[in-house]
Amino acid sequence: MDHSLISAENTWALFAILAGIATLAIWLEQKTRIGSKITGCVMALIGAMILSNTGIIPLEAAAYDFVWDYIIPLSIPMLLFNADIRKIGRESGRLLIIYLISGIGTIAGGIVAYNLLKGAFADLGLVLPMMIGTYTGGSVNLAAMSDVYNVGGELVSSSVVADNLLMALYFFALIAAAGSKFFLKRYRHPLIDELSAAESGEGSEGASTYWKARQVSLKDIATCIALSLVIVAVSVKIAGVLSEAIPTSGFLLTLVNGLLGNQYLIITTLTMLVASLFPKQVGNIAGAQEIGTYLIHIFFAVIGVPASIYMIVTKAPILLLFCAMIVFVNMLFSFIFGKLFRFSLEEIIIASNANIGGPTTAAAMAIAKGWRALIVPAILVGTLGYVLGNYYGIFAGTLIGL
Repeated sequence: MDHSLISAENTWALFAILAGIATLAIWLEQKTRIGSKITGCVMALIGAMILSNTGIIPLEAAAYDFVWDYIIPLSIPMLLFNADIRKIGRESGRLLIIYLISGIGTIAGGIVAYNLLKGAFADLGLVLPMMIGTYTGGSVNLAAMSDVYNVGGELVSSSVVADNLLMALYFFALIAAAGSKFFLKRYRHPLIDELSAAESGEGSEGASTYWKARQVSLKDIATCIALSLVIVAVSVKIAGVLSEAIPTSGFLLTLVNGLLGNQYLIITTLTMLVASLFPKQVGNIAGAQEIGTYLIHIFFAVIGVPASIYMIVTKAPILLLFCAMIVFVNMLFSFIFGKLFRFSLEEIIIASNANIGGPTTAAAMAIAKGWRALIVPAILVGTLGYVLGNYYGIFAGTLIGL
């Protein structure tokens, strides 16, 4: 039963709160030194987490589903209107390598954590495929693995809560790594250096300098929203048709179905085609980056909502530890092998994020940090994770004899 101060049915109030959190986070990022270091997206996440854990807003609501189902797809075209398709192959190729290495870390972490903790939790074997699936692709893989292994509803719910809390905490860790002297000293970081040179400022001046006032006309806003809606509508239809038309018999066909039947990949591809065919007209739409980034801040607020610390502490402490161990090993693999193969700090962070959080959160972090060259690659490799997650999960389940 919903015991929050604002009920799950009070959609307008929840929308107002989400928008207010996003706006406050952006203001703090641009006006305060600590805000510019933490970033607005992380502050939006923290703000929503505080409100949900103090019982002010509910953990589940239709308003949150609306953000996942409509706001996020709509924001992607806006943020990719200036994407250069000629650079995508080179950029995503590098990220794909470190992403796959990071994924091996997820499997290794899951197996290690299972063997260390299986004596403390009887059903941990059922949790293993779900967590490996979600930490390779996303919640869709967790749901798929729960169906494959007939996992009970209560165990699934506890696993989802543990997943969301660890995902939120890991975002903090990755954001901290991007600004840590330890990592900056040991890894190359060209995008961070480029932004520092471009902003020519420190602390609170960085974000405010990048998001300085620009001239935006009514025509720009209308074109931005209309074109984004058209791209999303067409992409969703194409993805649905291809998903039904392409069979799923065999690994190769399943892989093709998972890629071409995924709306996010189609949205990304179609937007890149439009942006590449009409670079001047589409790339110069003023306000697209600003509107898209604001929507991403709302998305980060929604990410923070389900992270129920109370439920984790009272019902699933072993699951929390289990998830933490998987994420920790993933991070070790990402940073150790990233160093060995000379990947940049930005590539390592986004690749690990794409594993743990999926394409939308990885792209959101790239946007929040201003690493725009990694936005499209993050979506591409993260989307591939939706396909690989099920195979990784079943592989892990087979290894432990499920």
